[in-house]
Amino acid sequence: MCGIVGYVGVNQAAPILLEGLSKLEYRGYDSAGIAVREGKEDPVVVKAKGRLRVLADKTDNGKAVHGTCGIGHTRWATHGAPSESNAHPHVSNDRSVTAVHNGIFENYQEIRDKLLRNGYTFYSQTDTEAAVNLIDYYYKKYKMGPIDAIAKTMVRVRGSYALAVMFRDYPGEIYIARKDAPLIVGAGTDGNYIASDVPAILQHTRTVYYPDNLMMGRITADTIEFYDLNGDLVKLDPVEIQWDASAAEKGGYEHFMMKEIHEQPRAVADTIRSYLKGDPDKEDALLSVDLGKIGITDEMLKGLKEICIVGCGSAYHVGVTNQYVFEDLVKIPVRVELASEYRYRKPVLDPETLVIIISQSGETADSLAALRISKEHGLKTLAIVNVVGSSIAREADYVLQTYAGPEIAVATTKAYSTQLIGCYLLAIGFAVSRGTMQAHEESELLHELLTIPAKIQKILEDKERIQWFAAKFANAHDVFFIGRGIDYGICLEGSLKMKEISYIHSEAYAAGELKHGTISLIEDGTLVIGVLTQSELYEKTLSNLVEVKSRGAYLMGLTMSGNFDIEDTVNFAVFVPKTDEHFANSLAVIPLQLLGYYIAVSKGLDVDKPRNLAKSVTVE
Repeated sequence: MCGIVGYVGVNQAAPILLEGLSKLEYRGYDSAGIAVREGKEDPVVVKAKGRLRVLADKTDNGKAVHGTCGIGHTRWATHGAPSESNAHPHVSNDRSVTAVHNGIFENYQEIRDKLLRNGYTFYSQTDTEAAVNLIDYYYKKYKMGPIDAIAKTMVRVRGSYALAVMFRDYPGEIYIARKDAPLIVGAGTDGNYIASDVPAILQHTRTVYYPDNLMMGRITADTIEFYDLNGDLVKLDPVEIQWDASAAEKGGYEHFMMKEIHEQPRAVADTIRSYLKGDPDKEDALLSVDLGKIGITDEMLKGLKEICIVGCGSAYHVGVTNQYVFEDLVKIPVRVELASEYRYRKPVLDPETLVIIISQSGETADSLAALRISKEHGLKTLAIVNVVGSSIAREADYVLQTYAGPEIAVATTKAYSTQLIGCYLLAIGFAVSRGTMQAHEESELLHELLTIPAKIQKILEDKERIQWFAAKFANAHDVFFIGRGIDYGICLEGSLKMKEISYIHSEAYAAGELKHGTISLIEDGTLVIGVLTQSELYEKTLSNLVEVKSRGAYLMGLTMSGNFDIEDTVNFAVFVPKTDEHFANSLAVIPLQLLGYYIAVSKGLDVDKPRNLAKSVTVE
């Protein structure tokens, strides 16, 4: 959600803050602001509603605001409409405390009421202003130092937060605190940095610290210290970021989304090769999945009775697809849950259940809550994440890291594709460990998996056909995706890509459900996209396409090469290279990503930053 950047060092802070915030625009926001101070002077606070360029114009790209210590913020509205008064940073009544915040303070009204009784006033509708004044209240009433005042506030508030705070009495210092919201600290040669995510500071440093939950920190130009809730110093080890700084740049593409679509062959190949035993470059090599790299043992897998896959959005769609893959290969019951529902249900789970949590950022609020609930019930947990130092990665029993690199566009592409690969690898490894697959079968599947990157590249080389088709339907009002089995999972993701970036209403349906109400929505010219990659279900889905065509639908068919008879039924056919049908999603999703992208471009929309959406959903 919101983006946070901070800097304290020898350079002018404002340009660095604006540059860092520009790297976090993908997180979604509606206003922005910075607070910068020089020495003992009070911070200069500048805020603007709208895009970051408005703030940049107000500050002459930061050159008009002087000082070497500052914090910045891009806000995604929760409490109070987008406005300059509700934008961050927020200040206490006498401006002695200044802060930015990502997350939600659930008991903010209770805190406001307490502070109103103690003479405080408020200029905004935000929960953040209440917390800033609460820090100020404890700091002054009990004559506490910054760490103790923040700690007392952390105990008093409920909710999730990443906080960056400056105190008038402590020039050249930034204090931080976090609970269930991402925040990192970067160690640089010309100063130190804080940020919500790595891309914001990647140009300046690769050495970062990941503060634990309920941890605080003190950052100066040459010092980084961390504290627990008792105010005791805590030692954290730094992590070296391996991403290339250019990975967070557009690299000549018009949009990050198109760049990231084209990065999928590399991301998929890197993820596959990271978990293989044997030489992947030798055709006759005996390959196997290295579950030991994840920490999973044969003993644990042999006692497993059920798998539960939990995720939100695209991560949930990865689970839907891989429910079929796990059940077919591993011969084990699998359930797939929306994290936002799982955390509020009371699911009956066997103690011998493995819960797989899928999250790109590793900070998704509902998925993190689902992970913690699972652990409270004594269940084993496995995280599939793209950020190794994230909360979900640190708290799960096992971690499968994907190697997508930084993903900037809000609509996921390469992170989704690497999550698919992670699940395929787990399914194959689990099957061998549990005796439902032989070693030679494992090797054959892994060799086939290694062909996926080149096949994705081949699909991308024919993207102009999708671009042409997209132009025809840029003004569509409704689009329906239908498929069965794994194809249904593909449809879910294709439909999401369509709606989230092109703003066209789209739905995905299990094709067999058409007769149960959905077919009444079909009228002349309605675009229906059928996905038919599963040979056993091909004829049945084809029959469903014939049904909707007879009611006026315009048909696009997406299938594997060789099924050329589909052209007798559909108006536009897209063929992807043949592969093992368990892996079909990895290829079939590519044309659907391109379709959503090209329709959005045809409509002149902001592809990378669609309205109302945020990249990392760190609040409920």
